[in-house]
Amino acid sequence: MFKKMLVSTGLLSLLIPTMAFAADDKTPAELANAIDSVWVMLAAILVIFMQAGFALLEAGSTRMKNAGHVAGKTILTFGICAIAFWAIGFGFAFGDGNSFIGSGGFFLDGSQEQATASISLFAESPIPISILFLFQLAFCGVSLAIAWGGFAERGKLPVYFIFGILFTVLIYPIVAHWVWGGGWLGQLGMQDFAGSTVVHLQGATAALVATILLKPRIGKYNKDKTPNLIPGHNQVLSVLGVIILWIGWFGFNAGSTLSATGEGFFGYVALTTNLAAAAGAVAALVVSWMYFGKADIPSMLNGVLAALVAITAACAFVTPRDAIIIGALAGIITFFTAQWFEKAGIDDPVYAFSVHGIAGIWGTLSTGIFATPELAEKTGVGKAGLLYGGGLEQLGVQALGVFGAFVFVLVLSFIILSLIKAMIGLRVTEEEEIIGLDLSEHGTYGYPEQMKKAAQSSGTSSGGAQTV
Repeated sequence: MFKKMLVSTGLLSLLIPTMAFAADDKTPAELANAIDSVWVMLAAILVIFMQAGFALLEAGSTRMKNAGHVAGKTILTFGICAIAFWAIGFGFAFGDGNSFIGSGGFFLDGSQEQATASISLFAESPIPISILFLFQLAFCGVSLAIAWGGFAERGKLPVYFIFGILFTVLIYPIVAHWVWGGGWLGQLGMQDFAGSTVVHLQGATAALVATILLKPRIGKYNKDKTPNLIPGHNQVLSVLGVIILWIGWFGFNAGSTLSATGEGFFGYVALTTNLAAAAGAVAALVVSWMYFGKADIPSMLNGVLAALVAITAACAFVTPRDAIIIGALAGIITFFTAQWFEKAGIDDPVYAFSVHGIAGIWGTLSTGIFATPELAEKTGVGKAGLLYGGGLEQLGVQALGVFGAFVFVLVLSFIILSLIKAMIGLRVTEEEEIIGLDLSEHGTYGYPEQMKKAAQSSGTSSGGAQTV
């Protein structure tokens, strides 16, 4: 037995150097490329997981009778987005073309040959085109998820199919091409590192158009136009959703470095992202406390998200101190714009335009104010901001980008949604809205036991759950 152990040990000692030699066959460059590829894949997974955050946040922020519908449509719409972006959207966004739109890379097959032939932006990248596609798909999915906020509690299910496809192939990719795909805004040096404008402002603008065309929910406004509070049914779900989104944002922003090697710049981006989010949470809670006389949890959650939206453009261009300023101001600005929009008669159930639109505008403009020359040079995008000796040039580019994207999405969304409204309608019937979209669109409630109890306590049949 002892001899067998010696023989086995001897054979193992011969094998270990062989295995080590096999591992050492990879060059340092190949190992670095492999690490970067795994990092981008992980970042893509984190951003896709943000869909879970949106599902929990929106379900918790709406009424119980709509919770199942609000959560379930997240899966449906991401599925629609994935297919449409693979077939057409990715090619319009990143394919070779002109300064307005891409024209290659449709129906992606994942081959390097296709990338070389029609997607020159990624042709020389050591990261496989299939991973880069998944990463960009995750961003498009987030933008579409934001757009659905404007439809909450009253949008028809068929509209999700039609507008979801058209947003993915006609709206989102074009602005993405302008900034990230070699288009005219990118050529001007617009700084939008991870998408305050490309992702968030686009989705929020579409949500704003939908909110206006759909008109307010039943019971939201009195005859004198004063708003009534329609609280979400579960703040705990909303809090969990924001925590998931906060974590996912590290894939969103830090993942946009497309590298985990070298100087580890992704860590710096994660630092500025986290500081901004923290500042947004504190600032929004404090200002809500001063305004309402009570510390409002939904306002704090919106402050976190607004800060994350704002720092998304600026995370690679600003100092940690300035990230805190950007995040805090985003939380405060979003709080007051949410109050203003509600009083103006715009019923935005999840405050999509305030959180993602107004904060997206502020975040994009902030790089024109706070971008440092060192970080602008490091990223190779744009110039220093106003406070760091860059004058008004970069701020002007940022403002032009915001204006161009906003007008384009506003006009195209209005045309598309107006046509859908004329053909099949955007909104469910009054009766369907009263009983809730869970039952009217899907035949069952997300909380069947609770809805039954609510109906019994009101002394009515199942339709008595309408006020829940």
